Amino acid sequence: MNEDDLVRIQAIAEAALLAAGKPLSLEELRELFWEGERPARQVMEHAMAMVEKACEGRGFELKRVASGYRLQVREEFAPWVGRLFEEKPQRYSRALLETLALIAYRQPITRGEIEEIRGVTVSSNIIRTLLEREWVRVVGHRDVPGRPAMYATTKQFLDYFNLAGLDELPALSEVRDLEAIGREIEKKMQGEIELDVPSAEGEEADEQNLDESPSEQTIH
Repeated sequence: MNEDDLVRIQAIAEAALLAAGKPLSLEELRELFWEGERPARQVMEHAMAMVEKACEGRGFELKRVASGYRLQVREEFAPWVGRLFEEKPQRYSRALLETLALIAYRQPITRGEIEEIRGVTVSSNIIRTLLEREWVRVVGHRDVPGRPAMYATTKQFLDYFNLAGLDELPALSEVRDLEAIGREIEKKMQGEIELDVPSAEGEEADEQNLDESPSEQTIH
């Protein structure tokens, strides 16, 4: 395959990523071509490397996330680009971020296990929000009385937080408690979400302490 063919494949990939509005996998990009002209996987990977290089010094970049490749605004330009949108970023409570962090690091995990670690009940609204956003899903049921649902994260979770895999989450050795993990996850949001950390008196009404003086909960 000559250089002109590679440049054409690169251009087609760029056009597809701009039009798709979502990540595209390598196979989805290859499927854009007729069978007789479909580039080999290695050739397609080389073309994507060319796309990445072409983005250097530009206001956007090629990012590989769990679902594939996407073109996105570089993080450093988010403050300016954000002014195009009147809607304010959605605010998430510390309780939601801590629950999401536990699911991400301890999956599969049940609601009862989350409550045991956090020391407070988990609001039904939190679980519903995570399910509706498709950040978590039910992957089975624990073989204990009541058969509680077990939760795990999804590809949508990885895509939203700009991750290709769970191994890109901050290492547990670098964070000592749930609140710190919540802050680290928030950094992955690229300014899309604003963290709302309520005071002890401002916690959600349906989160009741399981212990009047719970000890500090940590993840080991």
